[in-house]
Amino acid sequence: MCTTCGCGHGQVRINGKRSHGHGAPRNGYRLAGQTHGPLDAVHAPDTPIERIVAIERDILSDNDARAARNRRLLAARGIFALNLVSSPGSGKTSLLVDTLRRWADRTPVAVVEGDQQTANDAERIRATGAPAVQINTGKGCHLDARMVAEALDSLEQARAMPDGGLLLIENVGNLVCPAAFDLGEAHKVAILSVTEGEDKPLKYPDMFRAADLLIISKIDLLPHVDFDMAAAIGMARQVRPGLPVIRLSIKSGDGCGEWLDWLAAGCGQGG
Repeated sequence: MCTTCGCGHGQVRINGKRSHGHGAPRNGYRLAGQTHGPLDAVHAPDTPIERIVAIERDILSDNDARAARNRRLLAARGIFALNLVSSPGSGKTSLLVDTLRRWADRTPVAVVEGDQQTANDAERIRATGAPAVQINTGKGCHLDARMVAEALDSLEQARAMPDGGLLLIENVGNLVCPAAFDLGEAHKVAILSVTEGEDKPLKYPDMFRAADLLIISKIDLLPHVDFDMAAAIGMARQVRPGLPVIRLSIKSGDGCGEWLDWLAAGCGQGG
């Protein structure tokens, strides 16, 4: 978690503008309600473990309260929100672009893009015609509920809230911290590419335990990589029993129909 990894969000930007919700911590500690910033004291050998636990509790309780507000807002607007999580390079953005093209005019849709720097991914999303809000986390390794609330405000101001439709949140590429932070989404969707190795669910169990769907991506590369599909699914279900799995390739189209059906069901368009 961020209380021990030392990540900070002093340079958070929403669509290129400095976020008003994040300031620098004082005295090396995060205060109750301050969800980010370097925590120098955690690295000091004399910091009591009780203090560290209390800080973590403050961070997560504040985030959970904000996530609950996001969830109520999304539910009131009939928006099916997903939090897409994975390692860097798993194909999240490519999957999003392909999904938006295949989704076409089924329902309204919008995207929240999370990256440490650049607006490259948001620009790829906007090229499909879908509205996108870019969140740059600076030194931070995950999105949090406050950032998503600001992104929702930005969509509202742009009259781009996908009422009755789909909100796709692409988290920062990281299999650790995003597992702990609720954004107000309906589900976390974990993406594991066949180029990463089948043992990721056991190496990063918190993330796969938090997911409600696993997409195994880039399956068109299976003839060229050493990846044991059965083992990967078995390891994922070892940490999250019964976890649904979709095997997918945007190159061949395999699994894309199953993914769209899953989205449609979540939006109330399917069984």
